[in-house]
Amino acid sequence: MANAYVIGHITVKDEDKWAEYRNKVPATLQPWNAELVMRGSLAAVLAGEHAHADVVVIRFPTLEAAQAWYASPAYQALIPLREAAADLVLTCHTA
Repeated sequence: MANAYVIGHITVKDEDKWAEYRNKVPATLQPWNAELVMRGSLAAVLAGEHAHADVVVIRFPTLEAAQAWYASPAYQALIPLREAAADLVLTCHTA
């Protein structure tokens, strides 16, 4: 089975709320054997347009695990905080 990667492109609106959200997400990943691969800031746009300043990459063992994590009550409970903290686009990719 292929790994799946959830990639978030992020523009933070409220630093305090974003810090709270970031601190709560890792506990939601554990049941799905997910790994936070990296968090970083945009260094350059090499082609095209990109509106967000930050990125996060999370690896899951399967696409089904990534989808189950997103739909889980634990993660769904964080979405209002996430929406108050940042504008973002979450995408899921297989490799």
